[in-house]
Amino acid sequence: MQLLATGRALRVSCRWSLAASNLAAPRPVYINRLLTYQSKALRPRFNSSTAAPKDKETLGTKTAPSIASSSPALTVGNKSYQPDEWTNAPSHILAHLGRGLYLDENHPLSITRKLVESQFSGPGFGNYAEPDPIVPAARNFDDLGFPADHPGRSRTDTYYLDKQTVLRTHTSAHQRAYFQQMNRNEATKPEEKGYTIVADVYRRDAIDRSHYPVFHQMECARLWKRPENEPLKSSQQTAAQIWKDLEALPRHDVVVEDPNPTIHPTRNPLQDKYHTAEEAEAITAHLKRSLELLVIRIFSAAREATENPDAAQEPLKIRWIEAYFPFTSPSFELEVFWQGEWLELLGCGVVKQELLNSSGVPHRIGWAFGLGLERIAMLLFNIPDIRLFWSKDPRFLSQFQAGKITRFMPFSKHPACYKDVAFWLPPSAAGSVSAAGGSVPFHENDIMEIVRGAAGDLAEDEFGKDFDE
Repeated sequence: MQLLATGRALRVSCRWSLAASNLAAPRPVYINRLLTYQSKALRPRFNSSTAAPKDKETLGTKTAPSIASSSPALTVGNKSYQPDEWTNAPSHILAHLGRGLYLDENHPLSITRKLVESQFSGPGFGNYAEPDPIVPAARNFDDLGFPADHPGRSRTDTYYLDKQTVLRTHTSAHQRAYFQQMNRNEATKPEEKGYTIVADVYRRDAIDRSHYPVFHQMECARLWKRPENEPLKSSQQTAAQIWKDLEALPRHDVVVEDPNPTIHPTRNPLQDKYHTAEEAEAITAHLKRSLELLVIRIFSAAREATENPDAAQEPLKIRWIEAYFPFTSPSFELEVFWQGEWLELLGCGVVKQELLNSSGVPHRIGWAFGLGLERIAMLLFNIPDIRLFWSKDPRFLSQFQAGKITRFMPFSKHPACYKDVAFWLPPSAAGSVSAAGGSVPFHENDIMEIVRGAAGDLAEDEFGKDFDE
């Protein structure tokens, strides 16, 4: 048996104080974990979509105990959950529940939210917030058409309170409920054709300045009614109404690159069982114009907040590329050329009709998109590190005011402090055969959670280098 070691260089720093108590020099971080490795085979990145059997959960040479039999109930708010082999939500993640940063009117995330909502405002759109992030796993995945082997279901990507309950990974977990609400509100709010949702979402992820395990998303959808009986026979009338609504939107002169067809039989297929090509073309055109106007609004505000807004700047450019999402088809991503590089801003597409049908609104058709608030806010306010959004330091919070876009002014910089740690990889790290199935108990994100558990928000960046011994 040959042991292979993997060295992980961990960067821990206090370049910007994240709280008043963090002003002291960074404390050392010591992590000690030993796992046997039995093969010199290649060690691919692996996502396990199922809980590992107990006989596979090895630490050294001993079998790991059952979490369900050895752990007390996990209490979150006023509810308790019995931990099982799926449970992986640590206390430092659960501590973020209830912060409601997007509801603090002077917080940059709330200012960004208001900017997006101003583009999709009433009475045509209802603007909502979903403060409770705990949802059934079925609502987060199954209701949206996620395949059983999708990597997003994995414990390496998602925080589970138990096998049936997760911290939502996207605002789309509420799509079905809001489609149903639109149907119920038809008599009282007939003018409401769409909605926006804002919420905190949770994903296990890498450690760097642009990723954090808790972040915020906004979801938006716009629907049109179709005849309840044989809607395809009336597709021309439905498409005509959508084109009419498109003409009511303002035009713009921003350069847009859109080289691909709306529909491609394999890369971006039409939902031909439910939609005609004419309907899909009309919905997509309305979607793209709506989002192009949103981007223009956002980046116009960003330019006004630059140090010299009157100076000549490179013209804004927008690019559409094909994408895949389980709950839309055709699907797209929008990118913006900003300060010399293309930035991915959001994903969108024509809502899967199966989702609308299961939501009790089979007579509706439309589009949806989702975006990350932090990504937009970092551009708007020139905030260099995503951890800063969680700061309680008044030197950070006092820089922002509702309705204004101001550039962040750095404070209390410290040099980076580097710490090197090493891990033995477990036997099953070499034996994975599926991107999201099997019983592999170890993933790179497991290291990230250990680091976050020990260093908290002091961990600025993490990078690794593999080596053999």
